[in-house]
Amino acid sequence: MSHSANEHGASHGSVKSYMIGFVLSIILTGIPFWMVMDGGASHGTILGVVLVCAVVQVLVHLAYFLHLNTSSDEGWNMVAIVFAAIIILIVVVGSIWIMWNLNYNMMVH
Repeated sequence: MSHSANEHGASHGSVKSYMIGFVLSIILTGIPFWMVMDGGASHGTILGVVLVCAVVQVLVHLAYFLHLNTSSDEGWNMVAIVFAAIIILIVVVGSIWIMWNLNYNMMVH
């Protein structure tokens, strides 16, 4: 039995799925850490690898630890996650835009 359900119908992962998620999390943390500590690559390459590993690690956590998937039973959970991600993206991009405009308009030309 790979997944068991409790009395509320919530699915729980197996030890194997938790270990897979744990190993993937360690790998996705180790790669950017090694690149930053080594410093051999360009700043743009390092930033790109860190961002990609961060996004993949979030997806690993959602799949292996929070057990979110696209099944119809958990569709509302996925909608809530997507909505939260869009709101966070709007706040972050809007804040960066405001700070850039303030810096540009307040500096002496």
